[in-house]
Amino acid sequence: MAIEQKVRGACPLDCPDTCSWTVTVRDGVAVKLEGDRDHPYTRGALCVKMKDYLDYTRTPNRLLHPLRRVGPKGAGRFERVSWEAALVEIAARLKETIAQFGGEAIWPYHGTGNMGLIQGSGGAGRRLWNALGASHHGTTICAYAGNIGTGYTLGHDRVGMDPETLDRAKLILLWSANVLSTHHHLWRVIDRARRQGAHVVAIDPVRTRTAAAVDEHLAPLPGTDAALALGLLHVVVAEGAEDRDFIARHTLGWEAFRARIQEFPPERVAAITGLTVAQIVSLGRRLAHTRPTGIRLSQGIQRHAGGGMAIRTISCIPGVTGDWRYPGGGAGYDTRYFFQFDWDGLWGERLGRPGRRTLSMVRLGENLLEARDPPVKALFVNGSNPVASVPDQNAVRRGLARDDLFTVVVDHVPTDTTAYADIVLPATMAVEHADLIYSYGHVYLNWNAPAVAPPAECLPISEVFRRLAQQLGLNHPDLYASDQELAATALDTAEMRRQGLTLSRLQRDGWVRLDVPAAPLADGFPSPSGKLEFWSERMAAAGHDPLAGYTPPGETADAALGQRYPLALIAGASHNFLNSVFGGDAIQRRREGELRVVLNPADAARRGLADGTPVRIFNDRGEFRALAEVSDSVRPGVVGSVKGFWPMHRPDGANANATTSGRPSDFGGAVFHDNRVEVAALA
Repeated sequence: MAIEQKVRGACPLDCPDTCSWTVTVRDGVAVKLEGDRDHPYTRGALCVKMKDYLDYTRTPNRLLHPLRRVGPKGAGRFERVSWEAALVEIAARLKETIAQFGGEAIWPYHGTGNMGLIQGSGGAGRRLWNALGASHHGTTICAYAGNIGTGYTLGHDRVGMDPETLDRAKLILLWSANVLSTHHHLWRVIDRARRQGAHVVAIDPVRTRTAAAVDEHLAPLPGTDAALALGLLHVVVAEGAEDRDFIARHTLGWEAFRARIQEFPPERVAAITGLTVAQIVSLGRRLAHTRPTGIRLSQGIQRHAGGGMAIRTISCIPGVTGDWRYPGGGAGYDTRYFFQFDWDGLWGERLGRPGRRTLSMVRLGENLLEARDPPVKALFVNGSNPVASVPDQNAVRRGLARDDLFTVVVDHVPTDTTAYADIVLPATMAVEHADLIYSYGHVYLNWNAPAVAPPAECLPISEVFRRLAQQLGLNHPDLYASDQELAATALDTAEMRRQGLTLSRLQRDGWVRLDVPAAPLADGFPSPSGKLEFWSERMAAAGHDPLAGYTPPGETADAALGQRYPLALIAGASHNFLNSVFGGDAIQRRREGELRVVLNPADAARRGLADGTPVRIFNDRGEFRALAEVSDSVRPGVVGSVKGFWPMHRPDGANANATTSGRPSDFGGAVFHDNRVEVAALA
């Protein structure tokens, strides 16, 4: 008789939904993966990206053994070696690097292929890299500028409303949030609000799946969202609808901010954003008189030169209207503030040396090619395929191709980046290891129990670092903590104890909802002043304009550059890929279809392009190829595409990041959507 059991876990991928799931295991084999029906947020539903995840864990090209490079970098030619041989070589090269150049010549480069605290970007390897004195990895590529902007306004970089309370809102602004493709469980919450009379508005330069499904869609020019926010507030103030009591008791710098709002009347904002005065006034009046209003922000909005300021300024809107006081009101960009973990203990900060340099992952190509004192001599890549996902793709390739760079990549399948590695290590997938998983889009904490044994020689990344520490001859006990000990350390805080949230409880129940009020910032903010800060002393000290406002985008606002490259490229999230995860999966690639670039009919006609025309999209940094799609889902002057395609599966060996810039935004984030290009038919 077959032995069958159900094992609870959670999705570790870079998605705000962080679904709770159950794995059905029969005779040691995972036979079914489904959303946890008992989970109040997941409610039994997984996204299209994860419905075939068990097939993905058994993909024929799964990495199952350590590999050593035998061909030139980039060729992807390897031989199988033992774990011992691989770790001996890695340890020897790291020791050699430290002896010659110091620990900061090592760059532990991790992405968000796994968001777990034990196996992923939340903490994997941090203790070892601290002990070695490696450079600090700056996770600037995704939400960084927006988090900084949120922090300047609200006091912490990952605080805001609980998006699950949006069903109480009467006006919902989905600002650069394509929830039907990237946060689909939230749509159920939004739909409940609509059935109760809420008006839902999508603000996005592209008519996404979500924008096509809501009550109203505004398509501002890319990078002009902060100007739109100020224009809406201009209408609110003109209507006399600012919440003067909330402003007096809970905000700082109102008079100065009020003066700045007056600089952005609807006429000026219309000229900046490309919207009409009527659109701005209409939404401004609705905002002025609709309580509560809830704003859901996503990461795409802050990927331009003024992106951090945009999130900061939009987060000020509920401070003017007083919506922070209402359940269902406020703004939500990131919920991780509510997870009060012992980060220093988890990361082993006591093992590190203060003052180490930080290397920004956005500037990978530049840092590999130009960093000095010391140069980067060893690169350890985990949870990332930077050749596909990092801007300035051609510079990244040149950096990875350096003969004097020792590169280790830990992954599940061969990628564009493993092709440049000296050593490739095979890692477990989510159903094969333990992990503690939190969310940036809700307030549920999950324990992911291993459901099946790892295949062949795959190891959890936590075990890889334990074995590497041993091979390096390091003896600090913190480097050998078990997965359960790491999780228990993260949970050992006063706030977690207050909530009775222990590892044993998580292991028993699978998930726990944090004790978060429906209006968490109604009575104060985690800022130095305890108030929402329209004016920030910390910004002044950092050399920024201390007052919330509008910082124009870089390239897309550059009229001279626009003469050469007149189109602004937005390569947003795919419905079938998750960042670059699944970009190499045959099932998801078939669902996604050909790489396309969407042009407005006027722009297509000007270039003689029709649906299906093969085109090249190019600027001074590089080019990629796609098929043209002609649609009014983008406005004139804007072209739309998607991220996530792997260059190795493209006939030209490139994707949109061949054209994007590695320069930082205002607060140090990426500028993927601040990108001028031209589109032309292939000869």
